[in-house]
Parts: sequence; C-alpha cells; structure tokens
Amino acid sequence: MERRNVIRVGTRKSQLARIQTDSVVEMLTNKFPEAHFEIVAMSTTGDKILDTALSKIGEKSLFTKELENALERNEVDLVVHSLKDLPTSLPPGFTIGAVCKRESPYDAVVFHPKNAEKSLESLPTNSTIGTSSLRRAAQLKKHFPHLQFKDIRGNLNTRLKKLDEHDDFSAIILAAAGLRRMGWENRIDQVLSPEQCLYAVGQGALAVEVRAKDQDILNMVSALLDPQTVLRCIAERAFMKRLEGGCSVPVAVSTSIEDSQLYLTGAVYSLDGSDCLKETMQRTVVFPHEDVEGPNDDCQHVGITALGVPRRALEAADYLGTELADLLLSRGAKEILTVARQLNDAR
Repeated sequence: MERRNVIRVGTRKSQLARIQTDSVVEMLTNKFPEAHFEIVAMSTTGDKILDTALSKIGEKSLFTKELENALERNEVDLVVHSLKDLPTSLPPGFTIGAVCKRESPYDAVVFHPKNAEKSLESLPTNSTIGTSSLRRAAQLKKHFPHLQFKDIRGNLNTRLKKLDEHDDFSAIILAAAGLRRMGWENRIDQVLSPEQCLYAVGQGALAVEVRAKDQDILNMVSALLDPQTVLRCIAERAFMKRLEGGCSVPVAVSTSIEDSQLYLTGAVYSLDGSDCLKETMQRTVVFPHEDVEGPNDDCQHVGITALGVPRRALEAADYLGTELADLLLSRGAKEILTVARQLNDAR
C-alpha cells in the first residue's frame, strides 16, 4: 500500500488525551512498522472553559472542533478522541474510521482520603459528591437520596487534586476507563454497576476520526477496529441520536453481545432522577456467510465507517438504537428531556 512519509496524529493536550493517543499510535506502529507517526497536540474550547459545567455550555463539539479544523486543513491526517466526546452527527467530510477495543465503560467512585473505607451507601447524610455529568447525578440522586451533588470541572488531575486537597467533596465520580489509562486504578474505591448507574454513550471507547475521502488512512486505521465495540457503540449512538441527546440531558445506556444477540438498555431521566424511562431490546448481529463492507462502501452509521464488519450487522445495530429510542419516545421521553433541558438552562 502506498504510504505517505509522515502521518500526523492530532490530539488534545491533556495528559489523558496524550496517553490515549500514544496507545493508538503504538497499535498502528505495530501493524504498520514502515510508517512514521508524528503527534500534534492542541487545546480545545472544552479545555479552556474550566469554570462552567459542560451541560451549561451546550456546545456539542466542545472537545473536537479545533481538532477537526486541523483535519480539514490537512494539518493532521487522523485524530484520536474519547468516543463519548464525539457528537452523533459529524460535520460533512469526516468519519470515525476506527473504534478500538473498549476499556471498562463503567463509572467509578473516588473517595476523599478521610472516607477511604466507605461506599456511597454508607456516606453520612448530605455528603457532597462531585460530578459534572447530569447523567450520573440524575441516576445517583435516585439511588442515594441522602447525598448531595455538585459540579466539578477540570481534567482528571485537577479533579483529583480538588478532592484530595479540600473538604468540598466527600467523593467524586469519574469514568473508570480514564483512571485506568492514567495508571490510577488504585484510586478506584467503588465501581458502579449498570443497575446503579448506566453509562454514557461510547464511554470507555477510543475513536479515530479521519477525512472520509482519505482512503489510504481510512484503510490503515480500520485495522484497529474492534467489531464488538463498534456494534455496541453504533447502537448506543443511534439511540442517542434519535433522542437528540447530548451533554445537556440525562441519557444513559448499557450494551452487551451474547450468543449472536446485541442487547441495548437505554434510559432517560429527569434532572433529579425521579422520572425515568428505561427499557432493554435485542437484535441478532451475527449472520452466516455475509459480505462485509468493502473499501468502496461509503456507508456511515452514526458517523462510523466500519470496514470489514458485515453490513447487515451494522444496520441491525443502528436499527436497534433507533427502535429503542422510538419506544421511549412513545412513552414520553421527549417531555422528560425537554423539561430536563429547560431546567438545566435555567440553573
């Protein structure tokens, strides 16, 4: 395959983003030892606005726009993101060419050192929990009504510092995947089960975004694609897209693949967690003797191009997410989310 001399990889400047990008470059280097990669780090809007809750900023491409601008200007050839930062519709001309094998999608609790032996259940009444996620807060308010929830912003290092060095928070909630990638697994005191807290769409998965027409790079990054993660994330993103969800509304999911069936649990919540619609559906995603997406198939599913994954499987995953969202919409999901959005805007 003809290869350009240096392949430039765009990333955010945060330590976690750099670690994630390094891991993708390492995987690509192992598969394509003749290629040379150069990492280009840049700051995004989301990195610069640190005093406002993400849900209040309301910009869907908060952590991605500057990176996409560089991709569009041919300053970089591919960009590594946390999939959960990417909106369900990408700007024209871009596609997610790979979703890598998923790290843990669950949420984790990190306690203040003085609460080291505790769990959320056993924290004193009115203890303050830090999270900037409406999704986490809504679910945890429902399960742990004795606790209070307060916004906390900043990268992982900043949030852990705020927790450890001040008495403002009894605990904070973070994605387990980020802590594990940073090598801070020992800080995870409690992992929240899907029964306690369904996760965010795409949580724990890394995405590689490329120019949709750059066939060489698209072919290259597709070597990193994990078929099961791709199918799960397409279902999750299709669910979110049909609900028109984003940072500013509490939408949550859980997925698994067992015996050729893709299971999707999806839920929407009011901000205080008192209103909740939650359902599970499944579809077959393993088909015998089936054509896979060929290199000329220009077919994206919620922004993802999955070369080498059977088309019927991709369509089934996409349809499953849409179908589950339609079921919740028929039961009043739109009203719950509209009120949640209005209340959040008024905060």
